[in-house]
Amino acid sequence: MTENKQQKYQDPFRATLTGIMDLFRKQEPAGTLKDTERLDGKTVVVDGASSGLGFAISTQVAARGARTVMVCRSGIPGKGEEVKRLTGNTDVHMLKVDFRDVESLREVVSEIRERFAPVDILICNAGVVPNKSRLTPQGLEEMFMVNYFSKFWYVTSLVENGSFGSSLMSEDKGPDTGEARHILSRGRGIPRIIFVSSESHRNPKTINWGDFGKYTPYGIKQSMEHYGHNKLLLTTFAVELSRRLNAGGRTRFSVFALCPGPVNTNIARESPQIFQPLLKLVFRLFFSSAEKAAAPVLYFSVSNDVEGKTFDYLFLMNRKEVDPKAMDPFNGEKLWDLSDKLKKNL
Repeated sequence: MTENKQQKYQDPFRATLTGIMDLFRKQEPAGTLKDTERLDGKTVVVDGASSGLGFAISTQVAARGARTVMVCRSGIPGKGEEVKRLTGNTDVHMLKVDFRDVESLREVVSEIRERFAPVDILICNAGVVPNKSRLTPQGLEEMFMVNYFSKFWYVTSLVENGSFGSSLMSEDKGPDTGEARHILSRGRGIPRIIFVSSESHRNPKTINWGDFGKYTPYGIKQSMEHYGHNKLLLTTFAVELSRRLNAGGRTRFSVFALCPGPVNTNIARESPQIFQPLLKLVFRLFFSSAEKAAAPVLYFSVSNDVEGKTFDYLFLMNRKEVDPKAMDPFNGEKLWDLSDKLKKNL
């Protein structure tokens, strides 16, 4: 049974078939989205926001009244203007970033702090599925950088520099800073950090520590394998981030992760041209629209049901435990240490 689960996302065909089957399984929703739950007065930052799931998320949080900051590589300013037109919310802004490039990350973190802090809700959505490995400007592998390491770099930098109105706390630091108390006392609620992960994080048998941060060549046959491994790193990071930010038994940040299920987006745009027509047909017929798939992200963003939680994970709208490898404190600490060292060396 374990082997079968680990094979579910082994290649694009099996991943697609698994996604279709998941949509037809019985669902037990963790909660419901209420029209009365809004985001007026809150600042929500969404990355990968110019298309697909990120654009749908941006539109829906803006429709609920949030000051919406769309962080993306393209679509500026047109996509922001489209969100304004669709929602009637004029408090929508766009920032340019390239998650492949650390220098671009430095710039966007600085701009978020200077123009939009304090951030109430940070939604980490950007991701890629390239058909082969590619080098980033700093010599890392693109999927590792975009799908995992840029998130570590981006999130820890935003928390450390006070963009949430709080400082990053290690496991041996319990008390809040005065700045953190000030934010929470203003009635803004507990800040939320939301990671769009994937059920494919369950696929790897283990975390490959030996190749961490190293450029590893691969082709299209190995792309889903690498995708699952990077989503395992991301989910492990989310769990460890919650541990560190909420040390001492008090919820200072809510950290959430989720898998939106199969979504009809252009994430498979690099698949071989011969398969493109078939994939587009399958996606259109069987996969959820980005608007529908955004439901768990919006639930974690707006719902009062999860206020005060330190961590939670949803698959579609179903509450699940993350893979034991992601929950393992040893893996969390080791991943943090390796990521922090890599961050300091770039």
